Amino acid sequence: MSLKNEIETKLNSDFSPTFLEVINESHQHNTPSGSESHFRVVVVADHFKGISLLERHRLVNQSLSEYLRDKIHALAIVAKTPEQFETDSNTGKSPRCLG
Repeated sequence: MSLKNEIETKLNSDFSPTFLEVINESHQHNTPSGSESHFRVVVVADHFKGISLLERHRLVNQSLSEYLRDKIHALAIVAKTPEQFETDSNTGKSPRCLG
């Protein structure tokens, strides 16, 4: 199973999101072809209601902690409630790699 699929499985299990997108952005960085080290995740879940943005990021980082130890080099997180996503579905873009 690819790391992208493992991340999707873990986030689905932990948050039961109404919308989930896991984007492998490794190709935008100085990595070998086929790398899986730089990711952007968009997680929309009821689980985030009443929780600060900082705490949402902490929860996602905690969920993926086993991968962050030695597999994921960079992780961009967008964590919204369904209501926030309905009002603003913009998920932004990761910054350009400088290396």
